[in-house]
Amino acid sequence: MPLGVPSSFQHWDPYPISIVSAKGAWMTDVDGRAMLDLSMGFGAMLAGHLNPVVVKEAEQALKNGTIFVTPSPISRDAGERLCKRFEIDQVRFTNSGTEATMYAVRTAKVFSGKEEIVKVEGGYHGSYDPLTVSAKPDLKLAGPADEPTPVAPSGSLTGVVHVVPFNNLEALEKKFKEHGKKIACFIVEPVLENLAIVLPDDGYLQGVRALCDQYNIVLIFDEVKTGLTAGPHGAAKRIGVKPDLICLAKSIGGGLPVAAFGGRKEIMDAISDGRMAHYGTFNANPLAMAGVRAMDMLCTPEAMANAEKLNYDALDRISAIIDEYELPAHTVGFGVKGCITWSIDPVRNYRDYKATDFGVAELSWLWSLNRGIITPPGLDEQWLISLAHTQKEIDLLVEDFAGLAQAIRA
Repeated sequence: MPLGVPSSFQHWDPYPISIVSAKGAWMTDVDGRAMLDLSMGFGAMLAGHLNPVVVKEAEQALKNGTIFVTPSPISRDAGERLCKRFEIDQVRFTNSGTEATMYAVRTAKVFSGKEEIVKVEGGYHGSYDPLTVSAKPDLKLAGPADEPTPVAPSGSLTGVVHVVPFNNLEALEKKFKEHGKKIACFIVEPVLENLAIVLPDDGYLQGVRALCDQYNIVLIFDEVKTGLTAGPHGAAKRIGVKPDLICLAKSIGGGLPVAAFGGRKEIMDAISDGRMAHYGTFNANPLAMAGVRAMDMLCTPEAMANAEKLNYDALDRISAIIDEYELPAHTVGFGVKGCITWSIDPVRNYRDYKATDFGVAELSWLWSLNRGIITPPGLDEQWLISLAHTQKEIDLLVEDFAGLAQAIRA
């Protein structure tokens, strides 16, 4: 395998940790060391590793077959569960977040009869060519902050993609005024989670919703990384803004590979009436549907509230340590996810994120890794407090950061 790993993101210098097994909130590496998992599959392991309910549902599904390539009661059940939980009319299953965002954009294009799209600078939506534009652009190529220049990676075929800064309604409205007759959709993470955690300003997403309505543009929320980690009904419900289409993955499947996109029936009718084909041999395979069923049973308001309480306990205690040692950092949390951003000022967009201290962020990651705690390696991700984490794990996270703070100021 190139770089010796299945995914380029798994390659860490000087070498990645190789894991052989996991259970609950802990993993075991090839040397037999126990590692506290705070990455949790970037949200896919919201229930924890080998959650008994997930295992039971998967084992039951295995008894009946792994793939039918036909409709099945288990896919019908999973679809109904997602529609009810996320308050959408219809849903289609895919196998990855990339597929979900790709098909959501295609559906919006076919429904609207328009071809251009708008995305946020620094917003990550998987590997579909148009959505790779300006995911992590070089600032030397990215133009002015208030009107970014789209930056496409080598080898991509993108079509027309407009890029706007997050938390900037004026920039978005300008794009809509200039190109609205050609713009099919605006795709955005309601909370950016490719740049640690960047929260929307008060009223920003409400303003986005109003502008999309005014200019007849489909609003797509990419909740691949928020979804159930944002709360029992996702970020859209929590923030109080309803998109036209939503993309889901990771947290909805209990660690099994599954994703979905769905929304208003009027838009999803583009599939029903044959204007757009949506295919996939492994779509809604029974194992994946078992994961959806299990997570729907597990993610009760009470269970999610308990995990969120633990998360904010960690955030509050780490914030106190930051204040005590006068570190140039602050914490950010949303749902059961949290992070330490190495900047005094809040991060509101990609340009703010690029001004944070990546050197200290890498130091913090390596400090934890060398002490048996795995946090996401991207320096721009966030920890996840799963249903398997307890106060014991929260205390370890806080104590680990306290040790780093003492070392920095020693």
